[in-house]
Amino acid sequence: MKALIDLLHREGCSCVIRNGEQVRTFWERGVKDLHRLYTSEPNFLRGADVADKVIGRAAAALMIMGGVKRVYADTMSALALELFSKSDVVVSYSELVPHIINRSKSGLCPLESATKDICSLEQIFEIIDNFVRELSKQ
Repeated sequence: MKALIDLLHREGCSCVIRNGEQVRTFWERGVKDLHRLYTSEPNFLRGADVADKVIGRAAAALMIMGGVKRVYADTMSALALELFSKSDVVVSYSELVPHIINRSKSGLCPLESATKDICSLEQIFEIIDNFVRELSKQ
């Protein structure tokens, strides 16, 4: 994991994922990259190690559903950690925060807010999927 974390910080990307010998870096904000991988290349997530700058509840749900093995976050929300605690994913982080805030720092991240009371991973995915589809229309 240390090599992935070092790559995350050195490259300044948003996320680094390693599956076997293949390592990919990602640059999108939010959950777009994870959503795209989960929907178009789900096998790449299965058994993967992930180093990410920020992990909230929605990202955690995608990682759990994708079968990620280990995850590190510079910043992780307590809501994400709670979700991970019900899975087999091995989790580490630098900073634990109560929740992820939105980009304007005026409230909760939209997906953190929309998924905070949802227990079903499938329902969380539907919320994420609709959110990402709406973003792509803009």
